[in-house]
Amino acid sequence: MNQEAIRNIDLLIHAPVRLAVMSVLAGVEEADFTYLKQAVETTDGNLSRHLEKLEQAGYVDIKKTYAGKKPRTVCMITRKGYDVFTAYLENLQHIINTQKGTS
Repeated sequence: MNQEAIRNIDLLIHAPVRLAVMSVLAGVEEADFTYLKQAVETTDGNLSRHLEKLEQAGYVDIKKTYAGKKPRTVCMITRKGYDVFTAYLENLQHIINTQKGTS
């Protein structure tokens, strides 16, 4: 087992809900809160807390706007977020390849 690769796992992204959020956001230009909540199958409060952590790390950008009189929260992955998410996936692939003996 490649212990260095395991130690390099970004634990902020590794949490299941945050991993799901980053996966969704990496594939779209932006996503509103309701879409994200449905996509990652979580509650309003749980999603809010995870988004707050990702925003504090600079991985996502959150904009609060209005659609008419209705509040709308829109989330986008940042360049930093995309880069660390890509590195996270590459690190996981390296761990898998090491286990298979193909690294």
